[in-house]
Amino acid sequence: MNRFLLPLSIFVVVVGFLGIGLTLNPREIPSPLVGKAAPEFSQPQLYDQEKIFSSNDLKGKVWLLNFWASWCNGCKTEHPVLMDLAKSGQVTIYGMDYKDQRDEALTWLQRGGNPYSVIGVDEVGRVGINFGVYGVPETYVIDKQGVIRYKQIGPLYPDTVEKKILPLVKQLESE
Repeated sequence: MNRFLLPLSIFVVVVGFLGIGLTLNPREIPSPLVGKAAPEFSQPQLYDQEKIFSSNDLKGKVWLLNFWASWCNGCKTEHPVLMDLAKSGQVTIYGMDYKDQRDEALTWLQRGGNPYSVIGVDEVGRVGINFGVYGVPETYVIDKQGVIRYKQIGPLYPDTVEKKILPLVKQLESE
């Protein structure tokens, strides 16, 4: 009887961990950067490569940084949401074109519209690595002090914008 007790208790513990794991949302991967200063960057802009898009220019503002690419299916899903958010004027959205071909990115924006105030080009993915990007799309809410306050992995949906992002932006704007 005792020789079955140890394997049975190990089995119960494993089933418990599996049960807990199955209740978690895989889109909510915790980011070690939330609550920490956003990595600094200085990248050429998509529309005018002679101009620089720098994180230092955004200090004192609450803003969204959206990593996207023309080859990304999830980016196509979230694009109308970003367009609506940009039209609302409730928060400024900046884009980072991630590991993309410039001409394809420009064509994609010409077809679908441009929700971004400024778009940086992260051709080799260095900025994405510094931000801990798992894959595009990913969106970050960054406060006035340049601290990452929220990270969305995967496409933005209207309910995420309404229930999470906009309330957080309003709170950060009032601080």
